[in-house]
This record gives sequence, C-alpha cells and structure tokens, in this order.
Amino acid sequence: MEDKLEESQACDKTQPESSDVSNQECVDTEKKAYHFDIHKKTFSQYNVLLTSIKLKYSKMCNKTTAKSRSFSKGIQSDQTDFECLICGKIFSRKSYLTRHKRIHRSKKSYRCDICDRAFNDSSTLTNHRRIHTDEKPYHCDICGRRFTQFGHLSRHKYTHSGEKPHRCDICGKAFSQVDSLTRHIRIHTGEKPYQCGVCGKTFSRSSYLSVHKSVHTREKPHRCDICGKTFSGRGNMTNHKRIHTGEKPYHCNICGKTFSGCNSLTSHIQVHTGDKPYHCDICAKTFSTSSRLTRHIRTHTGEKPFHCNTCGKTFSQNGHLTQHVRVHTGEKPFHCDICGKTFTQRGHLTLHIRGHTGERPYSCDICGKAYADNQSLTRHKPVHTNKKKS
Repeated sequence: MEDKLEESQACDKTQPESSDVSNQECVDTEKKAYHFDIHKKTFSQYNVLLTSIKLKYSKMCNKTTAKSRSFSKGIQSDQTDFECLICGKIFSRKSYLTRHKRIHRSKKSYRCDICDRAFNDSSTLTNHRRIHTDEKPYHCDICGRRFTQFGHLSRHKYTHSGEKPHRCDICGKAFSQVDSLTRHIRIHTGEKPYQCGVCGKTFSRSSYLSVHKSVHTREKPHRCDICGKTFSGRGNMTNHKRIHTGEKPYHCNICGKTFSGCNSLTSHIQVHTGDKPYHCDICAKTFSTSSRLTRHIRTHTGEKPFHCNTCGKTFSQNGHLTQHVRVHTGEKPFHCDICGKTFTQRGHLTLHIRGHTGERPYSCDICGKAYADNQSLTRHKPVHTNKKKS
C-alpha cells in the first residue's frame, strides 16, 4: 500500500525545466561535480545531469500511468514495458520480468551436473547446459545460423528485417531490442548500475561485471576445443575460435567490410558516422567507445592494472598483457594461409599478408605514394615539408 502511495505522489511532481534544476542539484565548483539528490549520483557534465533528471521524472510518471491502466486483479492491460524495481532493467513481457526477479534472490536450487554452477530456475539451467553440449536447437530460416536460445534467434532476425522499433528520446538513435535501448541510454546518463562486490568498480552492463569478476577469481571456465586456451567469458571464447576458423559474420552495411566480433563492427561504423559520445574529463578528448576512453584515462593516471604472473611486468591494457605473455609461452596463434608463417599478433599477420597481396591502403594525399602500413606513411610525409622549407 505504501508503494502505491509513493508512486501516486511521484507523478504529482512535474518534470523540471532547466531553470528548476537548482532545486535538484548543487554544484561543487572546485570538483566540477553536479549532484542529483534523488539518484544519489554525481555527474561531470551539466547536460548529463539534466538528462538523468528528465529520465527519472519520466520513469516516475510512466510507472503511475501504467498502474492506472491496470485491471482490478493487477494485470497490466496495455503496458508494453515491465521494469524491475530493484535494478531498473526493462522487459517486454511480464513473464520475463518475473523470471528475472529470481536473480535477486539468494537461493539457487538448480545445479549443473557438469560444472556444478547453480541457477535460479530450470530454464536457465537448460540454456546453460548447451554451453557444454554445444546444442543449438533454434535456427534462422533465412541464413541457417543456429542459436542456443530462442531469444537470441529473435534478436538475430532483426538483422535481416532491419526493423528497429525502439528509439532513444535523447538522440533519436533506433534499436531492434528494448534492452539495447536501455544500455544505450546509459551513455547519456553515465549510469553504471552493476557493482563489483570485491573492489566496488561499477559497470553499465551485467556481462561486463561478470567478465570483470574473473580478475579477482582468475576463473576461466570456457575452453577452446581447438587449442585448449581458456577464457573468463563465453563471448571471448567465441571470438577467439574465429581466429582458427577465419569466420567474420559481422559486416558493415556501408562499405561491406567484415569483422569477427560485434564490438569490432560497432567501432568501425563510427568511422563512417564520426560519432564519439565518450569524452575525457581531464583533457576533453572524445572517443567512440567507453573502453577506448578507459584506456586513454590510464595515460593520465599511469594506472597499469594488468600484470604478468610470470615476470611481474604490468600493463595498462589487457591486450598488451596477452601479447606479452606469448613471449613466455612462445604461442603464435595467427598464421598465414598462403605460406604458413605464424605470428604472435594479428596486426603482424595483416602486414605480412600485404606482402603477398601487394595491398597498400595508406596513400600520401600530396604525391599519391602508397604504403602497406600507416607508420611508413608517417615517415614519408616529412619529405614534403622539408622540400617546402628549402
């Protein structure tokens, strides 16, 4: 009863205009921090604070409106989005929300007899077991690609239809799935609702938190059945296996270039759009992805959180550590299909292949001379500047 009263009162509040924000926040001029009392959050930018306030008031009113459209038995008649009041995650069906709520309960009664991992419901256990059996019962009628879960197949079908019914009210960007929209909005608000219980670090996605936890546990339950390498996340293993198979299922609709991972495609598309929504609070430099911003910030802080267990050397990026470890192991996972030569880094293989193909994608905009790599082009450019000086 108290919850209903609070929700009813929440909708009586009107969404604040820019001039009303002073009632909701206070500005610390030395730290340049903007505080939102309702959310108990701090933002580095004034416009991000405004966005967060508007979203909060909008959600308050939407919850109450949805309640007023309910039947007397508590069934929501025309609500299309169902929000978890604990973590804020949004679902398209009430049944999905009900199943999700079990995540917040401590008891996990369903246990995998292969790896002993426990789950809240039998359906999640069934989906998990397919990781071990490699069963993929759901297949796409258009391209034949197979999936372990029906939901994954449903999301995949949007790649063929191009349908994107969910649109961001802030920037207008459209998405095929409501959860993709929810994650996108966090770019504007800076919200990171998933927190590590060990070190307190926060993340915008639960999957990022899951992968991060392996830093503390060092657990790597996912093993490549080709080379035996282990990974903390299943997605990392899937991307790794494409090194062996050469599969590149993600392609750019603008230029046709293909990629082995979805994140690589996303980063590439921003080359065409020029979109760089992430900016550094220290030097104001902007980036296309949050991970690139994180790596950049370490150039200011000097942080090197990744260390080699063999020699103790530390690195600012996990990728640099991975490359370094191969010095100790001698591993060379990248091989040339033309001559069979192997390499420790993908970039080295790419340059090597251009020696076979003769490809020179980097050209001088002054004289037109072309090079196989960007560094060679950079070394060439002073030739023109020195001529001008003389």
